[in-house]
Amino acid sequence: GDVVTSELTRELNPDASAEQLATLVEGNTDFAVDLYQALSTEDGNLFYSPHSISTALAMTYGGARTTTADEMAAVMHYDLGQDSTHEAFNALDLALESRSEMPVEDGDPFQLNVVNALWGQADFPFSTEYLDLLALHYGAGMRLLDYLEDPEAARETINAWVEDQTEDRIKDLLPEGSITRDTRLVLTNAIYFNASWELPFEEELTTTGDFARLDGTTVSADMMAQSEGFGYTAGEDFQAMEMLYKGRALSMVIIAPTEGQFESFEAGLTAEGLTTI
Repeated sequence: GDVVTSELTRELNPDASAEQLATLVEGNTDFAVDLYQALSTEDGNLFYSPHSISTALAMTYGGARTTTADEMAAVMHYDLGQDSTHEAFNALDLALESRSEMPVEDGDPFQLNVVNALWGQADFPFSTEYLDLLALHYGAGMRLLDYLEDPEAARETINAWVEDQTEDRIKDLLPEGSITRDTRLVLTNAIYFNASWELPFEEELTTTGDFARLDGTTVSADMMAQSEGFGYTAGEDFQAMEMLYKGRALSMVIIAPTEGQFESFEAGLTAEGLTTI
């Protein structure tokens, strides 16, 4: 469909200091752990992208004022206030983007795509000031759909875009019935990440072993193995290690609570504790 964009182009040198960027990251981590604590009460595995949620809601926050803005800032830990928050998100996004452009000596470079899009009702009067903010700090325009006339077609259009941006990994993001004739604005953030390990696992060393679940039962699983040096730390109730991806610009940090202490470790997990690890 049609896209409405501001006449402004994205600010590629945002006016955010290193200190402001650190404050934003700290706030995002606070929110990530708050959300983890809220979601962890549910059964089953938990997989979520707090960065996506923080970014998408920051775009919404840009259009919020008075009590709504104050409440959003409090829950999301947007501690820099309206203007600086958006400048810092832009700086953070550009920093992540630059990492995916780093050359890799052998093998494939990693792919990290973070994309934002807004989907507004055609003919709805969105303010120019708001469209300017989205263009300047998020590089996002607003695509126009007709929720009033055909909410189902609008839903399919958004889902197809998300599928395309995530290399077909995320299908049917918006379930049936989630878009109605009352919808006026939808925000989407898609993250696609694909990378090789700095120290790859050898396929022939993979063996089948018993994986112990929290309820005490075991399930058979493929276990990879290697003997290498990794960043490692341990505390009274956990062990943690860091595995670098090729190019050494990103890593995966794995935290394993000590046997029998999963629930107490999880309940006591804070942003400060996570950062310390």
